[in-house]
Amino acid sequence: MRDKSGPRSNFLSRIATAAIRPVWRMRRGMTLGSQGVVIDEEDRVLLVRHSYRAGWFFPGGGVEWGETLEEALARELEEEVGVALTGPAALFAMYSNSANFAGDHIALYLVRQWTREGDYRQRGEIAQTGMFAMDDLPEPLDPGTSRRLAEIFKGVPVSPKWSG
Repeated sequence: MRDKSGPRSNFLSRIATAAIRPVWRMRRGMTLGSQGVVIDEEDRVLLVRHSYRAGWFFPGGGVEWGETLEEALARELEEEVGVALTGPAALFAMYSNSANFAGDHIALYLVRQWTREGDYRQRGEIAQTGMFAMDDLPEPLDPGTSRRLAEIFKGVPVSPKWSG
């Protein structure tokens, strides 16, 4: 079977996403996402790099109709990186994210009770994954992700804006 995750597939995925996103955004008054800061016993965090945008981010994604924030988080972690929740995730904060769309909101959870079998998945939109210590974070780190890590691990005051 032919591997469909190569450079051509990533390029076509980026083109399709760029074409569809403006129409999708105009049809919605607000979007809601759920992301997880997956933390291991050494206080390292799981970060992902997408095939369609630059930088490293927390895993997560959009909340679907009929889903709770926690259900969306569990689904996205399983789909994107093969992480299964083994206990409740703790809501850290809610953010307004107007960088790409004025009506975007993100629920950020701390995930300390989790497991995975085998390596972290890297399917579809996920180009790369890794567990990183705070003193060895990958570059380029998304500015919003960087600020959230400072809020969580360095006690920086929580901003209500994702890019704030």
